[in-house]
Amino acid sequence: MENKPFDVAQGKPDPRLHIVTVTGIIEREGKYLILKRSEREVAYPGAWTVPGGKLVRHEYEHLPKTEGTHHWYDIVPATLAKEIAEECGLTVKDFSYLTDMTFIRPDDVPVLVLSYWCRYAGGEVKLGKDMTDSAWITPDEGKNYELIPGILDEIRAVDCIVNGK
Repeated sequence: MENKPFDVAQGKPDPRLHIVTVTGIIEREGKYLILKRSEREVAYPGAWTVPGGKLVRHEYEHLPKTEGTHHWYDIVPATLAKEIAEECGLTVKDFSYLTDMTFIRPDDVPVLVLSYWCRYAGGEVKLGKDMTDSAWITPDEGKNYELIPGILDEIRAVDCIVNGK
């Protein structure tokens, strides 16, 4: 039997399906980039976060598959680099997995977030359409911003890694 994104019998979305997003904590000389979300966002409108976005099938399926396979390897760092460029105009390097988490949005859609950290490689911050402000902060300065819950803990964790703690 084929899996369907919508369970007709139950009249609701298939609970096994999630939006997959990837976020990037960008380190630059001991500071970390945060962005303020638009008030139009479904989840956490107007809150501060780190750049990232959704993994979208039509954005990768036209790309060449990894040689010798029928798959796309390393699509998460590629998606994250694309999302960072779109949301804030920066280029980044040295992607490292940090953590993951799930939550259910106010519209009842489940989300899986894959959190990475990376280093600034170049560019000046130029906000995309879904962001309204930006700041480079230290972990201590993060307490002065209304960050999405958990983001400051992730920034602190990256700061410990960067500083060898």
